Amino acid sequence: QVQLVESGGGLVQAGGSLRLSCAASGRTFVMYAMGWFRQAPGKEREFVAAITWSGGSTYYADSVKGRFTISRDNAKNTVYLQMNSLKPEDTAVYYCAAGPLGDSDSAASYDYWGQGTQVTVSS
Repeated sequence: QVQLVESGGGLVQAGGSLRLSCAASGRTFVMYAMGWFRQAPGKEREFVAAITWSGGSTYYADSVKGRFTISRDNAKNTVYLQMNSLKPEDTAVYYCAAGPLGDSDSAASYDYWGQGTQVTVSS
């Protein structure tokens, strides 16, 4: 069992940066791949980024590639999402998720989810 708690969201101007954190409880954190998803009002939840259990491989949605960076610190049971050059279209609730696969962009592949943190980018 893994419990996830996101933090770091907020209001930022376009072009700015935020770093989201996702703290996990449970001894088995290191066994899970981690992903970030987001959901804007009236839209489907969409994949943002994923990282394998070791941190050796990362995957990104085309819309964030080159701007966002996912990383993890297994000693701290935490996964991060560094978001740079933010755009108004990045506005959404951001969720972290844990699952057994490291390269999936499908929400159905993830077993555990956090409660989400709001990111708002003003123009």
